[in-house]
Amino acid sequence: MTEIRVTPSDNLQQILDNLASPATIYLGEGVYRQKIKISRPDVKIVGEKCETTIVTWDDYARKTHADGMQYTTFRTYTVCVTGENVRLENFTIVNSNKDPKQAGQCVALSVNAKTFSATGMKLVSMQDTLFLAPFPDDLVVRYAGITDEGYYDGFVPRDELFMEGSALHYFKNCEICGTVDFIFGCSEAYFEKCRLVSLYDGRDAAYIAAPAHSLKQERGFCFYDCDLISRGAAENSVCLARPWRDFGMSVFINCRAGNHIAPALFDRWNDTYRYKTARFAYGGMTFAQTPAPVSWCRELTADQVREYSILCAHAREKFGL
Repeated sequence: MTEIRVTPSDNLQQILDNLASPATIYLGEGVYRQKIKISRPDVKIVGEKCETTIVTWDDYARKTHADGMQYTTFRTYTVCVTGENVRLENFTIVNSNKDPKQAGQCVALSVNAKTFSATGMKLVSMQDTLFLAPFPDDLVVRYAGITDEGYYDGFVPRDELFMEGSALHYFKNCEICGTVDFIFGCSEAYFEKCRLVSLYDGRDAAYIAAPAHSLKQERGFCFYDCDLISRGAAENSVCLARPWRDFGMSVFINCRAGNHIAPALFDRWNDTYRYKTARFAYGGMTFAQTPAPVSWCRELTADQVREYSILCAHAREKFGL
């Protein structure tokens, strides 16, 4: 096992690119103003102190890339993970862009690997803070340029864009902050004992999750024993989830919701009919005010809640946490 200790004056990307796996990188306190990609497998990165060990960058969707095209959502990340079985612990990842109304999406962490875990992390942005691959099929086709000769293969690098098969991601004791769709994607992902923090960016409505799971996926996003907190979001202004694509799945289990959570709980995604296929549910929740859920979500039975607790425990055990 390789062990490396680094400081903010070190070139973290260069260290990662020359790494022999497996390896552990220890980040000393300070601000690492670096955009990084973790492509090696079996890498663990551990921060000295979460609040004061910070990796930050400020790319945004409407920014012009060196290739002359806009970044769009998926090139805006501060940290991107493509290596398998990467674990992040005890530091903060920030996309410091604070005006998504003008700048568009601004990803902090993009996980483009089948297996990934995080403990004690803090992820901070506004819109689209955390992306969990795989991509929806239609975006794979679009960004690979398969059906549009005006596009080109490489707009999103192949190791970030295409993932064959399923993905399992696990987050424990993490704080994830954002406004609109700040946890989005298509993986089977478990968030246990996390803090989901809704910020304010000047818009009247916001959404925690935006899932896009395919119909063939039996499980999607599971938020288990989490605290849903407002740091600026107005009362009744935040929905638990809305479907980014048909069949998106999100369940909220034994979570505690503040009064910023809208009584309807879930949203249909503008004027679409995705609510007809969305797989949204909740169970064992504690609300600051009486909910009036939309008719197309489900309240889980006690037995179903127990089933999800078992699934969450299995994910935890798989990653040895």
